[in-house]
Amino acid sequence: MAHDAASVRPRAGPKPGSQGRKPPPPRRDTERRTYAALDLGTNNCRLLIARPSPEGFTIIDAFSRIVRLGEGLATSGRLSDAAIERAIAALSICADKLRRRHVTLVRSVATEACRRAENGRDFVQRVHEETGIRLDVIGPGEEARLAVLGCQALLPTGEGPALIFDIGGGSTELVLCETIGDGTCRILDWFSAPWGVVSLTEAEGGKRGDDAAQALAAYQRMKSRVAGAFADFAQTLPRPEIAPRLLGTSGTVTTLASLHLGLPAYDRRAVDGLVVPADAMRGISTRLSGMTVAERATVPCVGNERADLVVAGCAILEAILDIWPAEQLGVADRGIREGILRSLIARDAHFG
Repeated sequence: MAHDAASVRPRAGPKPGSQGRKPPPPRRDTERRTYAALDLGTNNCRLLIARPSPEGFTIIDAFSRIVRLGEGLATSGRLSDAAIERAIAALSICADKLRRRHVTLVRSVATEACRRAENGRDFVQRVHEETGIRLDVIGPGEEARLAVLGCQALLPTGEGPALIFDIGGGSTELVLCETIGDGTCRILDWFSAPWGVVSLTEAEGGKRGDDAAQALAAYQRMKSRVAGAFADFAQTLPRPEIAPRLLGTSGTVTTLASLHLGLPAYDRRAVDGLVVPADAMRGISTRLSGMTVAERATVPCVGNERADLVVAGCAILEAILDIWPAEQLGVADRGIREGILRSLIARDAHFG
């Protein structure tokens, strides 16, 4: 379930003697403020720092690093020492950026890995002690809400219900929504499955043989696992009378969209907001699933960092297309962080 935002200020804080002064008018004050959103997922650590603008906000700094916080979690139930060190190293960089950019208000969230790990609370406490960052471990409902808020502007135009999904490292959120008068989305229902690119890869043993038949069999097992997790939610989905709308926000869909465009290197400007034929995404998924990890590592926009995980993302994507057979897929390189920024700026303007 969603809960109230837990916003904190970075350790730099306001200057001595500044507290208690009468704030300036809300709009001028908000325009001078700097906001930040930090999303620590099962696989990635991402930060955005922004200032308000007439269009919403303008990014002034960003950071992203694959930390694989959830590596080994499926078998041990704990965050490993190595994963914790990787995450804290990335969060230390984020903390430095927050201080140097004089961030006024920040919200830092952690998702599935910290929700599931036995030592998740200990990790959150250590992060605060070593970096000054207060992580808010949010539930899947809040995760889904923020993702929708962050990417809803890219939902393909049309009528009827739409499905927005976020394939993460440890879970996948599916959100059924409808577009209302002001162009925003109203959430009708949501579901979180305990399969993301890391957890699904590890469930398959993390290793895939070089034999094409073995690779195909492993891929089919991945899709079956996800289909089983989606089954009950799929039964509740309406049967659209017109072509259903679908929007995806995740490294999986942005990577596959890059391959669809034939990009030599990832380019957010080319991918964010792209609409791709669903059949093309299925075809790319099938092609990648038949490759070895070494072969995928040579594919532009996949590389070494995603070579072992992208196939699990493909399996999840195909399972989504099976339950919501859209002809086209909208692609968003935005989500939770942008949702946090919009929430912070809107709330600050209201109460400022």
